[in-house]
Amino acid sequence: MNFNIPNILTWIRLIAIPIVVWCFFSDIRYEGGNFARPIAGLLFALAAFTDLLDGYLARKLGQTSKFGAFLDPVADKLLVAVCLVLLVQSDARIEVALIAAVIIGREITVSALREWMASLGARSLVKVGFAGKLKTLFQMGGIALMVYEQSIFGVDVYEIGYYLLLVAAVMTLYSMFVYMRAAWPEMSDHG
Repeated sequence: MNFNIPNILTWIRLIAIPIVVWCFFSDIRYEGGNFARPIAGLLFALAAFTDLLDGYLARKLGQTSKFGAFLDPVADKLLVAVCLVLLVQSDARIEVALIAAVIIGREITVSALREWMASLGARSLVKVGFAGKLKTLFQMGGIALMVYEQSIFGVDVYEIGYYLLLVAAVMTLYSMFVYMRAAWPEMSDHG
């Protein structure tokens, strides 16, 4: 196992998951207000930021590794999936459940597709593109705001987060379509 700065940031993201869950359900009060959800939202945002930072530092410092390439997407997907489950649990609207199902379902599908394409020696056909990165930005921002939940200066950040997550879900479907279209020739040859 390679303990370099990018991998340590990825481990921090994994360690943050149970802390975010604990904060989400806690009753942390200050001057009569419950600050548990805002703390959980801020911790999620910091953990999400480490995803940008670890990739950048891995390339900048020449510290890319096979272990890091494996662990980074696992940490991202776990962080997102756990927080989506928290949101579905706390917001009974069917729309929230459908958004979570689309995002989690896409992650499972694309991960399986990448693994299969790698076994065929064609993983480069399904590498992360600009649409996937933009989707991740909307997704992480939306989740962070929804987990935060409380209004800031009268602004309903939960609702803003909901719409960001809705956009992310649409982009999720689009990026999955792009990956499937790129992989289709290989899929039809080996199907």
